[in-house]
Amino acid sequence: MIDAIQAVSVILILGIIILIAKLIAPYIARVYSRTPGRLDKVLNPVEDFIYKICSVDPEHSMGWKQYFLAGLLLNIAQMIIAFLILVFQGSLPLNPLGFPGLHWDLAFNTVISFATNTNLQHYNGETTLSIFSQMTAIQFLQWTSAATGICMGMAFVRGFIVNRKNLGNFHVDFVRTITRILLPMCLIASVVLIVMGVPQTLSASTTITTLQGTTQSILVGPVASLDSIMQLGTNGGGFYGANAAYPFMNPSPYSNIFMIALMLLLPTALIFVFGEMLGKKRETRPLLWGAYILFGINLAIAFIPSIPLVASGIETRFGGFMSSFWTVTTTAATTGSVNAALSGMNPLTITSGFLGMFIQSIPGGKGVGLMYMVMYIIITVFIVGLMSGRTPEYLGIKIIGRDVKLVMLTFLIHPIIILIPTIIAYASGAAAAIGVGSNSVGYTQILYEFTTAASNNGSDFLGASGNTPFFNIATAVVILVGRYAPLAILLALSGSMIGRNRTSSSGLKTDSPVFTIVLVASIIILAVLTFFPFLALGPISSFFRGLTNGF
Repeated sequence: MIDAIQAVSVILILGIIILIAKLIAPYIARVYSRTPGRLDKVLNPVEDFIYKICSVDPEHSMGWKQYFLAGLLLNIAQMIIAFLILVFQGSLPLNPLGFPGLHWDLAFNTVISFATNTNLQHYNGETTLSIFSQMTAIQFLQWTSAATGICMGMAFVRGFIVNRKNLGNFHVDFVRTITRILLPMCLIASVVLIVMGVPQTLSASTTITTLQGTTQSILVGPVASLDSIMQLGTNGGGFYGANAAYPFMNPSPYSNIFMIALMLLLPTALIFVFGEMLGKKRETRPLLWGAYILFGINLAIAFIPSIPLVASGIETRFGGFMSSFWTVTTTAATTGSVNAALSGMNPLTITSGFLGMFIQSIPGGKGVGLMYMVMYIIITVFIVGLMSGRTPEYLGIKIIGRDVKLVMLTFLIHPIIILIPTIIAYASGAAAAIGVGSNSVGYTQILYEFTTAASNNGSDFLGASGNTPFFNIATAVVILVGRYAPLAILLALSGSMIGRNRTSSSGLKTDSPVFTIVLVASIIILAVLTFFPFLALGPISSFFRGLTNGF
């Protein structure tokens, strides 16, 4: 159990994050509404030059199909470039340690993982990738995948705005996201991380003298810049194989708290942006309250055990409390970075991680988490409408049968792409081939692998042991479907909202505390009914087995 000081610490950290998110939301809303601002004199010429050389008409408007395809095709082009960089790494510059190129299946998995904001790593970064690959493939994709997610979220919101005729222009949104949001925020975050002791250099290693008087070579590189976009963009892929458990990547409790804040900042800010763009700030209440009530429930599950956490794998610099707090945050925000080995966590902490990835909106990844929460609101509105005999409405828009089919299809994709490959992994012998057993612990590891892939999260138990053709290809396919199928369906939902009549009747008040409670209950019921049997076979079974054996 956590003590009073730890509880106050969590409340204070989350409160500050929510406050900062609320303060920056109006600026973000102005970026996507293209409201004139002070930065225009500097950034407009830069952006106009980019549009010109890329033959982009910034005044061209897109429907949902064109918007989605523009993002998909751009992402595919980026994957191809990154794939070539990784495969031919050995012949490219900034490779002082002489790392060879990656095998095609590992390169395939890596570029798909990073281009979709998943960042699942079946390799150890500092012993596999050159400085050039880290900067031009890994960090490059972290920037573009983060921008893509935000753009899709903002396009989705536009479908609910009164008198809106289109979803905007993906290329304009993409450029403005990088130049006006990610670039300045990551620059500030990188400087803060450097001050905190995170290295930022083009050197591959540095030689130090230890306390015993011997010399030791330490692998370094552009870590701070990767760290900033990794957390702020809810990416998660680390410069080092140990991720944020590595002292150079996360050197102190202060950097630990700072990176937790970075993970939650943009997903939370976009909830406020939703209200800003709609012109109905009260409508942010169910999204914000719902997300953080569920986040609190997840924290409670993670901190319930009075039995001490298993000693192995817990990062002693931060302790079990901060390791669990990080794990809940990284799965709730679909970031995927870790500051301790998941194998060292209490099974209930792993259970809370599963719940964060199953729900994907507490608060979820930036942009995508917002889309999922609105999806849950539409499901809840439909259920309440059935129970009360009213026509379901949201924001004055009547919810029709097609809308419900789209959101339910989005919801059902998730369990399908998790459970089928989990079964295949055991049936084909792929799990046994890497030494994973069929007991509750082994089952948890394989279920987590495909859950983190489907949720575009990226934290996992397998690490480099998952570098086999089966897991590289299987998780890559799951990642692709888990990323682009929901985006396409939810953009189709948003596109269908454009031009619909808005009713002036009072309808169901979706900005009330009562609706928020019903929303949270609906999400919990949906998650429990869908996933509880599989959790019972995995981490929950491990927890009760641990109780029986006294851990």
